[in-house]
Amino acid sequence: MMTLTPEETTAILLSLKVASVATIGSLPFGVLIAWLLARKTFPGKALLDALVHLPLIIPPVVTGYLLLLLFGRRGLVGGWLAEIGIVFAFRWTGAALACAVMGFPLLVRAIRLSMEAVDPKLEAAGRTLGAHPALVFLTVTLPLSLPGILAGVVLSFARAFGEFGATVTFVSNIPGETQTLPTAIYSFTQVPGGDAQALRLTLVSIVIAAVALVLSELLARRSARRILG
Repeated sequence: MMTLTPEETTAILLSLKVASVATIGSLPFGVLIAWLLARKTFPGKALLDALVHLPLIIPPVVTGYLLLLLFGRRGLVGGWLAEIGIVFAFRWTGAALACAVMGFPLLVRAIRLSMEAVDPKLEAAGRTLGAHPALVFLTVTLPLSLPGILAGVVLSFARAFGEFGATVTFVSNIPGETQTLPTAIYSFTQVPGGDAQALRLTLVSIVIAAVALVLSELLARRSARRILG
């Protein structure tokens, strides 16, 4: 029953690739935004916070449609990018972009909570000793926030791995190119005799999500123990 067909294997491998690229690509931006929200006060902070978390509360299809308007071949940004050879629409890279957007709120939230738990006195001590703020960030803030960063990475990866609505709206459901595990499950449920394939991929999805959640919980507990001493 668990022998996977080449089509199923392709969908799983593509999902892993898309989720990995989405998570790794969004990590630097997630750290930067989380640091801004955790440590800085500036005009528009509430708006930035709302924009970051917007994908959590609006329908994924809306997010996918907005991405299509922005990064489609004739989109506001996509048209310009297409002229220099960068195309997202109906490509696996577009699926990675959609997954990155959907997982970004979870990534930022986990890192922000971790950074807010770091004692500001430790950072102040480093600056008092003459260290540059960037050096304080790299040697104090970032290491102490590492468990939260790892937890955010895991959650973002899990969300990206299971992303469906924004992906299918932005890059469609093209086998071998943009057909990830969730869209493959949807396709199998729409054809007669596809129940077994849909069930196999569902089980694979559940196992990967469960492993990610357990790993995230372990990292969160480790972070709490580290902060509490």
